[in-house]
Amino acid sequence: MSQRDTLVHLFAGGCGGTVGAILTCPLEVVKTRLQSSSITLCISEVHLSTVNGASVARVAPPGPLHCLRLILEKEGPRSLFRGLGPNLIGVAPSRAIYFAAYSSSKERLNCVFEPDSMQVHMTSAGIAGFTAITATNPIWLIKTRLQLDARKRGERRMNAFECVRHVYQTDGLRGFYRGMSASYAGISETVIHFVIYESIKRRLLEAKAATHMDGAEDTAKDASDFVGMMLAAATSKTCATSIAYPHEVIRTRLREEGTKYRSFFQSLSLVIREESYRALYRGLTTHLVRQIPNTAIMMCTYEFVVYLLDD
Repeated sequence: MSQRDTLVHLFAGGCGGTVGAILTCPLEVVKTRLQSSSITLCISEVHLSTVNGASVARVAPPGPLHCLRLILEKEGPRSLFRGLGPNLIGVAPSRAIYFAAYSSSKERLNCVFEPDSMQVHMTSAGIAGFTAITATNPIWLIKTRLQLDARKRGERRMNAFECVRHVYQTDGLRGFYRGMSASYAGISETVIHFVIYESIKRRLLEAKAATHMDGAEDTAKDASDFVGMMLAAATSKTCATSIAYPHEVIRTRLREEGTKYRSFFQSLSLVIREESYRALYRGLTTHLVRQIPNTAIMMCTYEFVVYLLDD
C-alpha cells in the first residue's frame, strides 16, 4: 500500500467516525448511564419493598426512555452531549488508525492467505482493533467519566481537562488504561462485524457484476451502491453487537471512579452474582439504536471518501 493510499484511508476513516459520533451522541450518553452501576441512584424514585427490614427486593433499572427523561429533567438537554469533546477528539484518530491498520493488514495478509478470505478479514480486523484500542484508550476513559458525571441543573460540571487532572491525581498513568482488558475482549465484536460486512459487500458486488452481461468492468458507483453498503454495515453491526455486547457493560464498570470492579473476569463474575445475567445486556436496545445508524453512516462515509479520493 502506497503512502497516499494509507493517507486516504486515514482521512476517510476519520471523516466517517466524526460524522457518526456527532449525530448519535445523546444515545451514547443514555447507553453509558444504563450500563453503569450508578444507575441504581435512579431507584430513589421507586418504592422498594423489604423483607424483615434486612434485604431489598431487586428492582428493574429504568429503561432508555425513562433514563432519557431523568437526564432532561434533572440535568438539562446539554447533558445529552456530555463527553462529545473527547469523543470528537478521539473518534477521528481512532477510526483513522483503525481503517488504515485494517486496509494495510488486509493487503499484506492477502499475500499470505487466500485473497479476501475469511481468515484475512478476521486477522485484519483483530490487528486493527488491537492497534486502535491501545492508542486511544485514555480518550475513551475520559469520555466515559464525563458521561457518568450526573449533576443537577445549575451545578458546575467537570470539563475534560479537569477530568484528566483528576484521573492522574487519583490513579496515576495507569488510571487512563482502566477498561482496556474489556476493550481487548471487544475485538471479537469488531472481527465478527467486518467478516459479515465484507461477505455481504462481496455478494453485492457480485450481484452488480452479474447484471453487466457484456463482461465490462463497471467501477463507477451510484446511490444504490452506497445504500447497499449502509445496509451491509447495519446488518453486520447488529449481529456483532448482539453477540459481544457484555464487554461494553464490563468496560463501563471498570472505567467508573473508585469502584469495586478491578479486572475483566472479576467484574464479569461480580455483575452476574449481584445483578444476574440480564445486567450484562443493560442498554443493549439503546446501543443498537445508536450503533446501527452510526455504523451505517460511518462505513458509507468511509467508502464514499475513499471512492472520491481514489478517482
